Amino acid sequence: MQPERCPEEKIITVASPGILITIKFCFIIFMKKHISITIIILLEILTCSVQAQSVPLKEKMNDFNTPLYLMKPVYATPYGEVKPEDVKAVIDRVLTFLEVATPTKVINKDTKAVITDFSKIDKNSVLERGTFRLASYEWGVTYSGMLLAAQTTGDSRYLKYVSDRFVFLSEVAPFFDKLRKEGIVEPQMRQILHPEALDDAGAVCSAMIKAQFEGVKFNGRPLIDHYMDYIMNKEYRLADGIFARNRPQHNTVWLDDMFMSIPAIANMGKLTGDEKYYDEAIKQVTLFADRMFLKEKGLYRHGWVESMDEHPAYLWGRANGWAILTNVEVLDVLPENYPGRDKMLLLLKEHIRGLAACQSGEGFWHQLLDRNDSYLETSATAIYTYCIAHAINKGWIDPLTYGPVALLGWNAVASKVNKDGEVEGTCVGTGMAFDPAFYYHRPVHKYAAHGYGPVLLAGGEMIRFIKNTHPKMNDNAVQFYKEKQETNEPSFGVK
Repeated sequence: MQPERCPEEKIITVASPGILITIKFCFIIFMKKHISITIIILLEILTCSVQAQSVPLKEKMNDFNTPLYLMKPVYATPYGEVKPEDVKAVIDRVLTFLEVATPTKVINKDTKAVITDFSKIDKNSVLERGTFRLASYEWGVTYSGMLLAAQTTGDSRYLKYVSDRFVFLSEVAPFFDKLRKEGIVEPQMRQILHPEALDDAGAVCSAMIKAQFEGVKFNGRPLIDHYMDYIMNKEYRLADGIFARNRPQHNTVWLDDMFMSIPAIANMGKLTGDEKYYDEAIKQVTLFADRMFLKEKGLYRHGWVESMDEHPAYLWGRANGWAILTNVEVLDVLPENYPGRDKMLLLLKEHIRGLAACQSGEGFWHQLLDRNDSYLETSATAIYTYCIAHAINKGWIDPLTYGPVALLGWNAVASKVNKDGEVEGTCVGTGMAFDPAFYYHRPVHKYAAHGYGPVLLAGGEMIRFIKNTHPKMNDNAVQFYKEKQETNEPSFGVK
């Protein structure tokens, strides 16, 4: 039997605050039972409406009912305290990647057969190519970073990385040098055996000296002496003795060359005990600062050309990194009361003050430090993080002032180490220019070798820094204290 259809359909909507009910029913004028059903439905709807009106609305968050200042911000990069094990996890990924990316083998370039008897090295022999070159200046920084990480983590893998490669290079060097004298040059070994620029010599030389300080057993002294002979006696200089180049212009001073020479010279002073190396290091720092350091900004220009009437100031990030890293390394080895050391410490403090003022809200520094529309760059950020943390650990600067800068910098750097241990956001090798477009548009690449050593240095130093200092979140901000703060209150005062 088909259900009886309504002779007239109506739609009635009953509304109340917080509820809206729509029902369709039939008015059956001549059928009492339908009228009764309709009345019952309406009564149920009205009851529901009354109940809905009795439920209070949730009050909107406002200044009266909520401590808005405790709301959690959303940061572009992580913000806050970190633990030593978190830092180590980051640099461990870098180490694991580099162990594979930088092999230590001699092979036949045609057959790819591995040569284990180095006395059989001949004109067809080459170092196996990995992702990075074993004797580049970038890898000099990487070796130094590995040595520091070995100190602060106690993990022997970091020291083994350096030992394996320095032993390898020192063992194959005599055989490739014999070929070089016959006119056969292995590209990677050329930088060791016949340096032609400070880039070829200083950073690896300095790392080899440090490795000797750390007890790494390898026949490194002949290589160190060879590097130092080039730096001290063969590199081009201007009339007052400052290191210089003849590119891109005649008699050009590059800020990069501070790091490519001076730390090795200072470390040679510590290795030999000969003060002439300390004196030369201090002299060079002073000569570079006189031409390149802008006291009003607390930053260095990248290049200086002798023939220019006016000297443009392009404040390139990584070059400033080389400058501050140089100053830190020289201060590390100079005897405490050595003449001129006080001036170098003052220069470091002025530079750190200038750099801190340029740090971005993301924790990074910009490619051109004073131009916030230039991109955020990883290698410079890592170098500054290392140097500022190191200066705090040494007691040269105040942790209350600069601790947050270092911690923010590390959190930024750590965000650029991907799951495979590759360092992203690093500017590739860069020449010199006197216009901003050149610097703004330098490419970045995860295989730019310049990023790896600085990340290891920053991570290694941050482990020591975290153990030595007392950071604590207070009012949503990172603060550093002279003593550990035991409270867990989100906002607290200190006596």
